[in-house]
Amino acid sequence: MSSSRRIERVNSLLKEVLSEVIRKDLKSHTLPDLLTITNVDVSKDLRYAKVYISIIEDNTHKKEEILQILQDAAGYIAVLASKKVVLRYFPSLTFKLDTSIDKYMEIDQLLRRIEEKRGKEEAS
Repeated sequence: MSSSRRIERVNSLLKEVLSEVIRKDLKSHTLPDLLTITNVDVSKDLRYAKVYISIIEDNTHKKEEILQILQDAAGYIAVLASKKVVLRYFPSLTFKLDTSIDKYMEIDQLLRRIEEKRGKEEAS
């Protein structure tokens, strides 16, 4: 099995397991229900993993708080997840905010405004 294929499989497995750990095992009243792990990117040596999360929340400050809570709990999350996955070394986790959904929503709003303007111009 190629190295890149193995990393893809580990990324997919970690995404699933970390989602479950955060949703079920991490008891925090400050974490929203609309928190999703969008991607996991494991280093080639499988020692480090960047975990990209998306949070449906308008308040940027609140998103940063949630990201910090996850980062502070990264070691605990890794311990819980390592009990569900058999890996020689469980990677050190770093949480990152995935802003692609926010960007998509911004673009969608801009396109809607353009369509509205076109509709008004055509009507007059």
